[in-house]
Order: sequence, then structure tokens, then C-alpha cells
Amino acid sequence: MSENLSQETLHQLAARWSPSQDKSHRFKIFRDTSDFFRIEYGDIVILNDTPYLIRHNAKEGRFGLDEEVKFWVKRAIDLTTGETKIIKLVFYENFIARIGDIEFECFRSPRKEARILNLIGKHDNFMHGFSVRDDPGNVVRILDFIYGRTIADHVRDLASRIDHETYFYLHFPKILDNFIECVEAIRFLHERGEKHGDIRRDHILMDRDTERYRWIDFDYNFRHRENIYGYDLFGLGNVFMYLVGMGDVLIPHIKTANPQVFGELSDDDTNIVFNNRIANLIKIYPYIPENLNRILMHFSKSANVFYDHTLQLLDDLNEFKSSSFQTGDQK
Repeated sequence: MSENLSQETLHQLAARWSPSQDKSHRFKIFRDTSDFFRIEYGDIVILNDTPYLIRHNAKEGRFGLDEEVKFWVKRAIDLTTGETKIIKLVFYENFIARIGDIEFECFRSPRKEARILNLIGKHDNFMHGFSVRDDPGNVVRILDFIYGRTIADHVRDLASRIDHETYFYLHFPKILDNFIECVEAIRFLHERGEKHGDIRRDHILMDRDTERYRWIDFDYNFRHRENIYGYDLFGLGNVFMYLVGMGDVLIPHIKTANPQVFGELSDDDTNIVFNNRIANLIKIYPYIPENLNRILMHFSKSANVFYDHTLQLLDDLNEFKSSSFQTGDQK
């Protein structure tokens, strides 16, 4: 199709999204996405002969980086179908992450994300898409847009309206069911020699159409010689701690809100990754069952034994689920 993409044709295709566009306007057309800073609102990117109208840059949702623009991630319109897409361009970075005394070398890998997109196909608990190469050979990922919000936003909304005990008995059972599905999805990757690489609570979207929890953003990879899946497992632990606690239970907050409980806390009760977060949540919410709290303590500074595989975590989650409450739709 790209051979027939004159400026007049592009104006016709883009008219629905730019009705007031001056007909004399000339679209900037990119077939090379290497310099993603140059690709801006209203430009056209052509990939595999398909024109995409660029709308906005995505923004970071990570705690502390809210609203930071990700210039290599573009929201766009497929002008052949009218569908909204997310286009991820090639961007490399690396850093060292630490969990206790364990170091992980983390880096972005577009090829790894492209490989996983091909592996998962239409799996219900992952984002969907495909990869193409632009003219110079950059691995560009084109993703279906998921309408919905993050699980973090969902829990934050509940926390603004109800107390923890109400949340735990009325809402957490359904959340647990969905989280177990998410862990099963990570198990699917691990059993095929792949990793998610960046497991965070803002990387689980609640699909508005299907009501399924779906993992996004697989482009991080990491190296560690002892357990290649360890970083994913600690990520799952942090997400689960957030879900059980109806948000992060922070030491400064407990010090102010409940000085007596604060006085009973020790360093062993804290999260092994984020030392200002409490892992031993039974000390804060005594109605939390022991077998649930034992799962959380695998991710505390006092842990002597960690989960080596998702199957171990799933066994404990399912044991808790079967011994505690039966779930229903408690929205």
C-alpha cells in the first residue's frame, strides 16, 4: 500500500482524526524510526507497508516517575483499519537491580519482547501484538490498545472508599482469583524459557471488555547466574503484598497512625526489596490468615527460603484459597 501513499491519500485516510487539517499540510513520513524524538504528533510512520498516524507519546506510570514521557512509545492509529495501537520503538537502557544482597543486571531487549509476543499469541492474560522491522531493521512492536486501568489504580480507588477489613473479605477474593491467573501466565513463560522481566503492579491492566487481568511490557530482560526467574518471582511477591495490604503499608504511616504496633515491628518484618514497606501484614491486620501471611514472609528480610519457581508460589496461593474463602464477583 505504501507505494500509493501520496499526501492526498494520507489526508483522506487521516481525515477522521484530523478533520480541520489544512489540505496544504504535508505529513512528515518516517520509515526509519531510529530517532524517535523526531516522530511527533500528526506524523506518519510506515511499517510493513501500513501507515500509522501518530497521536501521543505514552507516559510512565511507575511510582515516582508519574507522567514522565516515554518518547519511544507512541499511541497511534492504524490508518488501514482505524484501530488504536501502541507502537514501541527501539530504546536501549540497562541498570543494576538489587534484592537483598543479590544483584540482577537488567536491560531492555526489543527482540525479547518480539519473541514473547509471538510465543503468547492470543493468551488471555497478556497484551497482544506483533513485531515488524522498519527500513533500517529496528525491531518495532505494534500492540493492540487495551482499554482499562491498572490493578494499582483499582486498588487505590477501593482504598479511598472502604476500610481494609471490608476490602479483604469482600473484594480481595476476586482479586486473588485474577492474581492467580496472572501467576499462571508467568508460569507459562517460565516453562518455555522466557521471563517477563519487569513485573510491577502498573504492568497489570484490567481489561474493560473481558474483565481479565493482562500483563503488559515484556521488553526488560535480566541476567543472574543462580535463578534466571528470581527477579520475576520477587516482582510477583511485591505485587501480591500490595494487593493483600490494599496498597503499600508503609512504616512512616504506621509510626504515626498506630505507634503501639510500630513499636512491635522489627527489620525482619519489612519487604526485602523496599525496606520502608511492611511484609509481615498480620501484625497490622490480625485477621489475615497465617497461611496467607507465610506467603508474604517469603518476600521479607527475615526469609531464609525463597520461591524458586512459580509452581511453588501457585501451590501456596491455591492452598490458601481452598482453605479460606470461596470467591464470587464482589465488585
